[in-house]
Amino acid sequence: MQPIALAAILAIIVPISGMVWLSFTGDRAGMRRIRANLGGRPSQAVQSVNISQQLTDLSKRITPRSYEAWLDKQLAGAGRPKQWPLARILMVKPLLAFGGAILGLLVFMGAPSAGRFAIAVVIVALAYFIPDLLIRNRAQKRREEIRLELPNALDQMLISVQAGLGFESAMGRAGENGRGPLADELIRTLQDIQVGRSRKEAYLALAERVDVPSVRTFVRAVVQADTYGIAIAGVLKTQAKDMRIKRRQLAEEHAMKMPVKMLFPLIFFILPTLFIVLLGPAVLQIMSVFS
Repeated sequence: MQPIALAAILAIIVPISGMVWLSFTGDRAGMRRIRANLGGRPSQAVQSVNISQQLTDLSKRITPRSYEAWLDKQLAGAGRPKQWPLARILMVKPLLAFGGAILGLLVFMGAPSAGRFAIAVVIVALAYFIPDLLIRNRAQKRREEIRLELPNALDQMLISVQAGLGFESAMGRAGENGRGPLADELIRTLQDIQVGRSRKEAYLALAERVDVPSVRTFVRAVVQADTYGIAIAGVLKTQAKDMRIKRRQLAEEHAMKMPVKMLFPLIFFILPTLFIVLLGPAVLQIMSVFS
């Protein structure tokens, strides 16, 4: 490679690598506040934080509001991981797209053609939407875990209520004894109530964060019971029974889908291999006889 081309590539890749490294590093706002309180001069790290903040603001300005709201909803479904806040994701996505554009340009310049151009466009789109795919995948797995844990949590709350505890105490007991994302969401709901939020708003926020149909049904039943003064033990018993039935029906549905899912691998992969193993020697013998 010619020195000029190598220098041009390095001039593009090195700044991108620096910005990506800044986006992946931890939050340094605390360091900036400490230096400001101590009266120290802003260092290079503080300047890099300012650059990072400017990139974040620019990304927010160029990102549509509807898309930002959808991404925030997916982050809520994924549990809002501390390492990946919304601002950092919005900053990383254009950088990844720019890096994909550089890679696609190199692929296209190797042998310019329509196919290479399409590959370059696919690389750019894939690099831009990689965070979305990862977050959505994590959110779906978390929702599935919550859906599977809900019947057991309802049984625990029902036992606690029948033993004489209140609904919120039973929810706290289920959150403390449980493990997984549902226990975390129950504890967060109780924390919302403790800081002054109304119970109805806290329950509706739980359904909005989790975005699971079974949880939404349970929250709606609890809100109606709280509004009309219905005994919560009966509601929990009915909901737990319905959730167990739905879980069993869903398992039966997946079991009935398995033969259909196995049909295509059986036809295209297993049966041809089996035919080759069983009929191959006979075909070779027939060919040798007629030859």
